[in-house]
Amino acid sequence: MIGDLDISGVFLPTLLVMMAFTYVLYLLVHGILNRAHFYRLVWHRALFNVGLYAVLLGAVDAICRSLML
Repeated sequence: MIGDLDISGVFLPTLLVMMAFTYVLYLLVHGILNRAHFYRLVWHRALFNVGLYAVLLGAVDAICRSLML
């Protein structure tokens, strides 16, 4: 996405806003997976968390792009 968001005169890159929203979404999904004891099935928890964040960021980006059209 090209452009900046103007929030009360402060210009923020759209990627930064999407990453912040994705982090909140990641914390929600991470909590659900943790309570469901899903991480017992994961070999490397840190790599899984990075991959989960990347997938969520891609999904948020795709949703934002589809809403702009």
